[in-house]
Amino acid sequence: MERTFNTLGPIYRERLGTQSTVNILLPSDISELFRSEGLHPRRMTLQPWATHRETQQHSKGVFLKNGAEWRSDRLLLNREVMMAPAVRRFLPLLDEVARDFCRMLATRVEKERGGEEGRCSLTFDPSPDLFRFALEASCHVLYGERIGLFSTSPSQESQKFIFAVERMLATTPPLLYLPPRLLWRLGASLWTQHATAWDHIFSHAETRIQRGVQRLRSTQAAGGGSGGKEGEFTGILGQLMDKGQLSLELIRANITELMAGGVDTTAVPLQFALYELGRNPAVQEQVRGQVRAAWARAGGDAHMALQGAPLLKGLIKETLRLYPVGITVQRYPVRDIVIQNYHIPAGTCVQACLYPLGRSRDVFQDPECFDPGRWGAQESGEGAGRGGGFRSLAFGFGARQCVGRRIAENEMQLLLMHILLSFRLSVSSSEELSTKYTLILQPETPPRITFSTL
Repeated sequence: MERTFNTLGPIYRERLGTQSTVNILLPSDISELFRSEGLHPRRMTLQPWATHRETQQHSKGVFLKNGAEWRSDRLLLNREVMMAPAVRRFLPLLDEVARDFCRMLATRVEKERGGEEGRCSLTFDPSPDLFRFALEASCHVLYGERIGLFSTSPSQESQKFIFAVERMLATTPPLLYLPPRLLWRLGASLWTQHATAWDHIFSHAETRIQRGVQRLRSTQAAGGGSGGKEGEFTGILGQLMDKGQLSLELIRANITELMAGGVDTTAVPLQFALYELGRNPAVQEQVRGQVRAAWARAGGDAHMALQGAPLLKGLIKETLRLYPVGITVQRYPVRDIVIQNYHIPAGTCVQACLYPLGRSRDVFQDPECFDPGRWGAQESGEGAGRGGGFRSLAFGFGARQCVGRRIAENEMQLLLMHILLSFRLSVSSSEELSTKYTLILQPETPPRITFSTL
């Protein structure tokens, strides 16, 4: 894709199988696309996922819905997962999991080095632990319960869930260019693997949801609300049930989608972020310095600490600039538009291509340089000008941006904050990581990171 833009320029048409798209990368052009997305923005439907819901008679969450029904459900969900008061409610739960992760890591580092005095260090591939962290954090925020993935013997059921998510993501891309209903009727192996993975994801989520429902109803029967004790936040599930504006079936559909979408999509960027910090020690020290000062001023208040360390947000943006989880964002304009002097009819699938966007010299100064500080100067520096707000699009844009965005952003920032407060990171290679693409961009080989106590 990057080579094609270099050859053909900032816009081109592409056909893969039965799908035809117009691909763009410049922020000014993406801004024009955003202005034409309409009241009910649409993106490309992942038909294998939709077919699974239909054949298994599951309700669809907002990820797979369109039109007025999508908008109605999305507005209700936004109040519990996107708005600032909601973030303040679930931030302490994410912070608790991030702290526990770092305590577990510190114990392991010290144990491996025999508890020696002075600086201890351990070199290993942290990806399995990051997947467990992401699942533990998701469960705590969504259901208000911990599932014990940091214990010495985490449950096999949770490990199977992580494997099911990975299998679901790996089998999605080849199914995008095949008729899933025909494969379902034929009982094709690829479809069976995909559907079985989704069935396990739904089963895992259903167990957690039923447990949460029973706990919340017991609390209500005892005279409390779904939120438990006064002022206590017991998870997004409880908040949605307490409001009573979505049916339990729709709550189940959306909670399951958030669970399935909240593991790999945070664990993988964390791998990239740790690696980039390790191979850019000056950047690491700069971010750590700001984090330490913010943490000291905040007196243990996680929200205040994040507010005082904008480089953490820049670190996430910079990681996702170079390694976007999803490499495109699609929209179908509701009116005819003109981009780069090309007429694009309403209803055409237009893709903003994030990987080449993040590495374009027309958009970023020194794009190969890992620099979280570039985002602080977005409005007055290199990001100034038309479309400047459309340079960081890893979570999408507008009303249809990722519904789990605030959970993911804060989850990653909090973990990186606590890691930087406790460890110095280093890697053996200064080369950029090789990547592969399933449904998400990930390292071809998970990087080994050295964690050294400070």
